[in-house]
Amino acid sequence: MNPIVFVTRRPVTTLVLVVALASGGVLGLSKMRADIFRPLNTPEIHASLGKFGMSAEQMKGYIVGQFESYFHAHKEEHHQEDRKIVLTSPKAMDVTVTQQYVCQIRSQKHIDICALDSGYLQGISVREGQAVKQGQVMFRILPILYKAKLDAELAEARLAELEYKNTENLFKGRAVVSQNEVLLFKAKFDRAKAKADLAQAEMNFTEVKAPFDGIVDRLREREGSLIKEGNVLTTLSDNSVMWVYFNVPEAEYLGYMAARAQHEADDRIELSLANHATFPQPGKIGAIEAQFNNETGNIAFRADFPNPDRLLRHGQTGTILIHRTLRNAMVIPQRAVFDLLDKRYVWVIDEDDVAHQRLITISKHELEDIFVIESGLDVKDKIVLEGVRLVQEGEKVESEFRNPEEALKDQKYHAE
Repeated sequence: MNPIVFVTRRPVTTLVLVVALASGGVLGLSKMRADIFRPLNTPEIHASLGKFGMSAEQMKGYIVGQFESYFHAHKEEHHQEDRKIVLTSPKAMDVTVTQQYVCQIRSQKHIDICALDSGYLQGISVREGQAVKQGQVMFRILPILYKAKLDAELAEARLAELEYKNTENLFKGRAVVSQNEVLLFKAKFDRAKAKADLAQAEMNFTEVKAPFDGIVDRLREREGSLIKEGNVLTTLSDNSVMWVYFNVPEAEYLGYMAARAQHEADDRIELSLANHATFPQPGKIGAIEAQFNNETGNIAFRADFPNPDRLLRHGQTGTILIHRTLRNAMVIPQRAVFDLLDKRYVWVIDEDDVAHQRLITISKHELEDIFVIESGLDVKDKIVLEGVRLVQEGEKVESEFRNPEEALKDQKYHAE
């Protein structure tokens, strides 16, 4: 207790204490023969001082006893306040729960860019990490055989064309040339032209072009390298939309499928990155794989996220956050729950103010300070909120009731 408050409430006791301390001080100075007093040599004075000292000691013991009695009573008063039992009731309300899954981030298109022809790598038109457009030339390969083959096929095509046109002119001039001969030379020309077109297509393969808009990865070969057909030159990623894969246990998959229409309409899907920042674009479930992993009992889900700023890259990791709203869920503060072995209980107070222990089932959706109740309680039940450890089975308790809305505010106590 504050000394100033004690003095104002106990003035007489304070005065007696001051007198006793002063007397004790005088006696002590006398016995120490302090120089501030004249010597006290007479037996009568010494006897009087001795009696006064004994009285002071008795008064000191009385005052100390009064102090101890007061503080003990004050402590008991606080102890009685601490033993107060506070009740509340479960509340039905909409709550938002969050499920977390570790995920892997993939580009919707991620392919190897390979050489289709053999030859020397003549030119590289892109840089690592560069964004390219569809059809843009990325690499040029100097062919060894295809250029000569193209020239030969073009020459054969021109020769066949001349023979065909010459025969056709003779036929039109009524020379000794039949129509079948004209058709024969026409077929030879068509075949030569087709071979030339094939050689030209093979020659065109020496220019490696981007098949779609994307970002260039690390360059695997350098200019001047001898390239063989099928060699990987780089990889190209289309990061406009990212596919995020995460594994869902079978029980949660069945719960999702049971109310899939509601989940797709109400669920809010977010992506938490490695620095714990939330990706600004929302996602949606894009696909569910066809089979479970028999070793883990999980099935892979895919969430699709737009990536307009190209922040996400192929191969990143993160955490999928699925925020789901539970309608009319029954909730109670965590501090009202206590554990026995592997089960959880609350104290329920009946109409006669008698306490009974009741088993409850907690939903797997656990929030920071409250539990979602699956079974065991009703909104009309009265449960012990404060003083859980002070209640005994079958004991009649004195309590006060706290509104559920107030009980659920600013809860920072967990289960006992």
